[in-house]
Amino acid sequence: MNPASPLTFPIRTECPPGTCVCDRDALLASPQGDHRILRLTRSEEKKLLERLENLASLADLRRMQERLEQQLGVRLSITLSPHEVRSLRGIAILVLEQPGLCRKTRQAIPAAIRKSMDQRPEITYELLNEGGLFGGL
Repeated sequence: MNPASPLTFPIRTECPPGTCVCDRDALLASPQGDHRILRLTRSEEKKLLERLENLASLADLRRMQERLEQQLGVRLSITLSPHEVRSLRGIAILVLEQPGLCRKTRQAIPAAIRKSMDQRPEITYELLNEGGLFGGL
């Protein structure tokens, strides 16, 4: 993309100065940058978080994880603690850093997924069972 040519889709407004380290301006100036994340406007982010708060199953979570990467370039890592998992705290949900991704968004996505897991514990059980925890039960 040529820096002089405008993006053909609405983009997220910048955060107030000093509140974020997303490097939005550097991304906009980079012709080789992955601009997909800029599609996540504040209103789209609200829709995304609402959707993540209302996941129905682990398959639904995996679909959303895939769509986040395809559509926005957002990489989501969900891993289990190498020690015992006694609560949701034993499940690490991370949004990997990338230029243009707001710090608050990186925190809000895992929080929304945790809320969904709190409301539907079966998602957590399915996630634990992916590693064979409940294998023969």
